[in-house]
Amino acid sequence: MKIVYVYTKKHSEFGHQCNFSDHPAELHVDILPDISLAADFTVRDLCNVTVQCAEEMSEHEVRPRFESESRGINHVELGWPKDLNPEDMEATIRYRKKVEKDEYYQNTIMQILMEHCCKQNNATDVYQEFFEDEDEEVLEESEEQPSAKTINVFRDPNEVKRTASSLSWHPDGNHKLAVAYSSLEFQRAPNDMSFDSFIWDIENPNKPEMTLKPVSPLVCLEYNPKDSHILVGGSYNGQIAYWDTRKGSQPAEMSTIEHSHRDPVYKVTWLQSKTGTNIFSASTDGQVLWWDIRKMSEPTERLVLDPSKKGNLDNALGAVSLEFETTMPTKVMVGTEQGLVVSCNRKAKTPAEKIVCTYSGHHGPIYALQRNPFFPKNFLTVAVWTACIWSEDIKESSIMWTKYHMAHRLDGCWSPVRPSVFFTLKMDGTLDVWDILFKQNDPTLSLKVCDEALCSIRVQDNGRFLGCGSQLGTTTLLEISAGLCTLQKNEKAMVSECYTNKPDSTRNVH
Repeated sequence: MKIVYVYTKKHSEFGHQCNFSDHPAELHVDILPDISLAADFTVRDLCNVTVQCAEEMSEHEVRPRFESESRGINHVELGWPKDLNPEDMEATIRYRKKVEKDEYYQNTIMQILMEHCCKQNNATDVYQEFFEDEDEEVLEESEEQPSAKTINVFRDPNEVKRTASSLSWHPDGNHKLAVAYSSLEFQRAPNDMSFDSFIWDIENPNKPEMTLKPVSPLVCLEYNPKDSHILVGGSYNGQIAYWDTRKGSQPAEMSTIEHSHRDPVYKVTWLQSKTGTNIFSASTDGQVLWWDIRKMSEPTERLVLDPSKKGNLDNALGAVSLEFETTMPTKVMVGTEQGLVVSCNRKAKTPAEKIVCTYSGHHGPIYALQRNPFFPKNFLTVAVWTACIWSEDIKESSIMWTKYHMAHRLDGCWSPVRPSVFFTLKMDGTLDVWDILFKQNDPTLSLKVCDEALCSIRVQDNGRFLGCGSQLGTTTLLEISAGLCTLQKNEKAMVSECYTNKPDSTRNVH
């Protein structure tokens, strides 16, 4: 219901009506100024005043109402690589683990005193390393005096001496050493020369533990890293054979002559596969062949080292050394007689795609080719006159090289435990040990092993023991000092900096 209250008033009580009208101004009073009073006034100075044509506002304050509310926030992490999805938890976990293992990351954490901050509230450190300084002193002493000593000597038991052309350590425990024997002077090999190769127990140099009996002298021999009972060898006549030591001295199976190499097989390498039965073989006939030892009747694949990428065997380069790194399963590198390193893609379909590029820098056969175990993009080549260190990304020239020497270099390899150390052998019977962080002008250690030429070298996985095979079939087992086989503090970081930041004018080891 609407309530209305009405006020009432008589019209006569409103009063007289107002009437307004326009009329000109009227002057009622006119007061003239008194001139006598003018002396009491002072003329005001001129003053400029700025006037804005705007409405004048008085100053005032406003106190608004503020209401708060608890809500979530979308936080996006920064710093991930562009090809990594931050929302993929598994990918980020893998990336974190990879970074945490990086030596740069560990060094950075140590430099910002993270360890000190973690321990500052601990009254007693129960894990304190009391003898750490003493160990460093011993290590420094061993670095200052690098040395090597002979442990054992294994001699070819045959009357007609042959060259120890290839060595291979037993993969389980390294207590056995397989040695392939052949004559490197093929045209002058005597008719009564033995074809046998041997497996030696490193504790017994008097008699081989087992004899391998190929149909042709073995130029190379390799243990299977997955099955220590299996060895594969490449022969002088081009055939590939493998042995199972549980079945005796005769080959378990051999490749057929018509599908084998046409020249001696200088290198065989096991491939990383689920079955552990796949190998590469390289020969001076210009071919790299893929094999599966379960079916040796013919190779599974063939690569012709034709630099013109046409697959013409007549123009192929002779292969002397071979390198396959398991962390790079699609890449194969071949060292040739002509001094070129050929980089190949084993997954390519056509001959033109299989040969990716070449590296030129040697004037003779490349007897050794191996990637650095710690920096796979850097590899070592050992040729007649010099040894070179290469970067896979730089094709114009090697990044480091040794000075030329009158005695030819016949083999070499990296240390498996120190990224800055590598070994080379010379024709005068000398073993050179190089440490590019300690000394670059000359070898850190030069050791006269024997009077004849040293032709093959192989280092144990622990980096402390190495075998050197000579031209007269003598295999010398050496033990090197602790400093040469112990990873130094920050060594990886320093070697990486040496590879990447060294000026072009000083990238030689002499």
